[in-house]
Amino acid sequence: MRPRGYKRAPLTEEPTEKTLHPNYPFLMSSHGLKSFDSDDDDSNLESNNDQFAFNINTKFLVDSKDVSIGEVIGEGSSSIVYKGFCCISIWVKERFLIDDYRFRKLIPVSVKVLSKRTCAVSIEQKKKFQREVLLLSKIRHENIVQFIGACIEPKLMILTELVEGNTLQKFMLSTRPKPLDLKLSISFALDIARGMEFLNANGIIHRDLKPSNLLLTKDHEHVKLADFGLAREETTGFMTCEAGTYRWMAPELFSHEPLLIGEKKHYDHKVDVYSFAIVFWELLTNKTPFKGKNNIFAAYAASKNQRPSVEDIPEGVVSLLESCWAEDPNARPEFKEIRVTLTNLLRSLCLDNDGSSSTSKVNVATEDSTSNLIQELVVCDCPGLKMTKKKNKKKNKVMNMIVPFLKIFKSCISK
Repeated sequence: MRPRGYKRAPLTEEPTEKTLHPNYPFLMSSHGLKSFDSDDDDSNLESNNDQFAFNINTKFLVDSKDVSIGEVIGEGSSSIVYKGFCCISIWVKERFLIDDYRFRKLIPVSVKVLSKRTCAVSIEQKKKFQREVLLLSKIRHENIVQFIGACIEPKLMILTELVEGNTLQKFMLSTRPKPLDLKLSISFALDIARGMEFLNANGIIHRDLKPSNLLLTKDHEHVKLADFGLAREETTGFMTCEAGTYRWMAPELFSHEPLLIGEKKHYDHKVDVYSFAIVFWELLTNKTPFKGKNNIFAAYAASKNQRPSVEDIPEGVVSLLESCWAEDPNARPEFKEIRVTLTNLLRSLCLDNDGSSSTSKVNVATEDSTSNLIQELVVCDCPGLKMTKKKNKKKNKVMNMIVPFLKIFKSCISK
């Protein structure tokens, strides 16, 4: 018998400084959800689509009619972020039939939308949009926001998973002036280091690592990297300078001399290590880095080798901070080394506080996240293992109840 609601389908292949905050808690608009088909009419604008052809695999594209949006949850200079819903197709193969069946599922998503219609977007913006989509489509890691799909008509849109714990920036602001628990700070830093290790290992530079681009899970226990608008694949050549946000920008990205529009410089993934150090300092102190200076003066101070104060920060952590924000990029550690150091720091903290190896919910791991995911999948795919244990426990309980009666019965017979 066919599952209810399934539809028969042919056997074919499944088919920046206003910060974007992709996932603030959502409240439904009084106007409800709306479709992109109801946007203002820009038909009078001259189309420049013929000048640029998108080169995005069709399996990453979503029909805009399947996307609905609600409340605005973030806004930038050229884009707006909404909480929305996307209707996706799921293919299921029935156990005793040859055909596949497809049904539709509505999932919550974060929708980043370019403010203009596609026909009015510049070629440069289209290239930037395509680069972000292609980068996101290659990334799959538990500490990086998951890519869902993209739309190119009538507006350029990027859909990602909805992470409902708000941004790290909002979370820290809500607890100020009280600092975060040290174990929690290091645990969050460890999540960031894992995500960044994955990116850098795959030749990707984020270039805009900061608390407003880091999302917390609903339980406020884990962090995911988000907003890849400035991310790009690392090259040995020259890249755009002053990319990112001044307060978290590595000194080698900042220039004392006036820059020409589009001027490029040579740098590498170590710019992300510097930004990570500033974020880690914020986690440890719950203060604004270079407080009292505006963004440009903060970057100027960093270029003059000034750093935030490390007073009242534990000694073992200070050495890691100072190596990560070293003036010489070559002196900064790789994220793999940072991950190992943070793991050891967190483990030692747990041992000191608890006197045992128990770490409760603290984010300690010696294996990489992929191994953990594989182990979880094995357990889920083999439910018989759990059932066997339950049966054995039940059997033992019954035997424990029967044995005393057997002994009494035996003694009565012998008499």
